[in-house]
Amino acid sequence: MESRSLFLLLLSVIFIVVSTIKLKLHPFLALLFAALLFGAFVGMPLADVLTAVSEGFGRTLGSIGIVIVAGVILGTFLERSGGAFTLAESILKLTRRKNVPLAMGAIGYLVGIPVFCDSGFVILSALNKALTKKAGISLAVSAIALSLGLYATHTMVPPTPGPIAAAGLLEADLGLVILWGLLVSIPALLVGWLFAIKFGSKIYIDPEPEFSETEIEQKMKEAPSAWRSFLPIFVPIVLILLKSLADYPTKPLGEGIVSTTLSFVGSPIIALLIGVFLSWTLPKRFTLDLLSERGWVGAALLDSTSIILITGAGGSFGRVLQESGIADTLGNSLAGGNLGILMPFIIASAIKTAQGSSTVAIVTTATLLAPLLGALGLEGEVDRALCVIAIGAGAMVVSHANDSYFWVVSQFSRMNTKTAFQLQTLGTLVEGVAAAVVVWLISLVT
Repeated sequence: MESRSLFLLLLSVIFIVVSTIKLKLHPFLALLFAALLFGAFVGMPLADVLTAVSEGFGRTLGSIGIVIVAGVILGTFLERSGGAFTLAESILKLTRRKNVPLAMGAIGYLVGIPVFCDSGFVILSALNKALTKKAGISLAVSAIALSLGLYATHTMVPPTPGPIAAAGLLEADLGLVILWGLLVSIPALLVGWLFAIKFGSKIYIDPEPEFSETEIEQKMKEAPSAWRSFLPIFVPIVLILLKSLADYPTKPLGEGIVSTTLSFVGSPIIALLIGVFLSWTLPKRFTLDLLSERGWVGAALLDSTSIILITGAGGSFGRVLQESGIADTLGNSLAGGNLGILMPFIIASAIKTAQGSSTVAIVTTATLLAPLLGALGLEGEVDRALCVIAIGAGAMVVSHANDSYFWVVSQFSRMNTKTAFQLQTLGTLVEGVAAAVVVWLISLVT
């Protein structure tokens, strides 16, 4: 049964790749067909397959759908008002043109600590495109640098939910997890940045093909100031950070009205909607027509449709894989080995690759390993913390067709599926392995 499931998973991935690249099938349909066919052939009851497809689609869009729409609206106002280009000009004065990929990787690194990768990439996408345009480089370079920067901390540094859950399941000291997570994620970030520069530069993607240089210069004349342009991005990030602080297990802000309010306004949906409201102050001449079906909001909604559908279909595929039990099968079979600190990385990698969700991979792996730490020789305080980080490194490997983040990155960066596999999938593999190597080296001297 195990070998059959793995074979069907491999066939599903091949089908998605071939159908989207060779047959030009829309990724939305390719993902849905893959989900239905995998569920049917793996032996799931057909009714359960349909339920998994529906639930996966609904849950994914329930958590990220409104965020995507709000992010696209915010980005549209930044772009059409010229605000994104004002930001680009200001930041380029600090980073210089050749350092834009490193700047985006560093920004992603910081944002990824409290913010889910999907939300962070959506929030920063418009800024990234504007910086890339002004720098005169390929969007492939800066987009992958941003993507991998977000991933570096998202899977390894609390207060992201995954690492916090793993620390609790493995009874690891949260302070040590944060310390080692930051230390390991920095070299992982640098490896991701180098990967983006080396491989992303080989593929040119125009960050803003709808704007010529002349049009950009014209927009700059009527553009809002840099600080006004930065507010719609900065405020949502700060609110989400404050929510993470308010929701921290030790409740540093108490449990009163302040904490409750911050938890509400700092949720990604509310925070992004506040960012949308702030973006309405950016146009030089604001009219209600901008908010109409034929205005900037209407254009943004049309632009977000494809992204939402593809992201939801990716959630359907991931949900079917989860319900098929393939993650548990892989995890249990690999847990029988004896690879010390590398075992958590291998198990999390297999589960992440099989079902798509980094958080699910982290929690599932931690659950499987909790009773096995003694047998693996990982019972000490530092060992438990490093085990959490190793799991997080594995939860990066790899982001591909069953991961909603894969489709968010590809669609917001104008990558076709083939390019996304070459950059996003390979990049997460390289970054995850680099993090695992750093964890292994630390384990040798602690």
